[in-house]
Amino acid sequence: MADPMSDPESIPKIISILSSLLERIASVNDKTTTSSTSTNLMPPHGTTSAFQGLTKPSISIRGYLERIFRFASCSPSCYVVAYIYLDRFLQRHPTVMIDSLNVHRFLITSVLTAVKFVDDICYNNSYFAKVGGISLTEMNYLEVDFLFGVGFELNVTPVTFSSYCSILQTEIQYLEAQLSSPPSRLNCVLTEEESTSCHQKQLAV
Repeated sequence: MADPMSDPESIPKIISILSSLLERIASVNDKTTTSSTSTNLMPPHGTTSAFQGLTKPSISIRGYLERIFRFASCSPSCYVVAYIYLDRFLQRHPTVMIDSLNVHRFLITSVLTAVKFVDDICYNNSYFAKVGGISLTEMNYLEVDFLFGVGFELNVTPVTFSSYCSILQTEIQYLEAQLSSPPSRLNCVLTEEESTSCHQKQLAV
């Protein structure tokens, strides 16, 4: 029997879709940042100092997301919610740009925040820090910074969840057009238990 942790087929489609989307965004913004630096302009990262690294991590965005999936045991829904939180952060901070120097920290922090809201059982910050390759102190700081960054707006209604799934669905269509492969669906729907759990947590927040 194949090891599910090493079997590419066991990786949910949301991982490849989200990584493809963020890789394209980071690639475009990397060029903008490089251009700003070469013309001695201050890059627009003043509000993201906590997330900004000095060097580009050696692990790819997809590799990083797969690592999180394999070791953190998050449900696929967590990655959709993490994407929603990340979008909320960016909407509240329009000068922030996702690039190769901050995307990994944004990912580990948004997934950590999402898993605490969506899943009933999850690992603690110390474990997530090890998975993300950062210290516990930094993980704690990033989490607090991210929560303030989204204004503690953690509620995700089924309607919102579904709308973001539709956005990610268009990314599937883009990828399949590139690969000329048959169309498929992103299974991105809250289960009845997840919907109930989210509703209860919304009432508690």
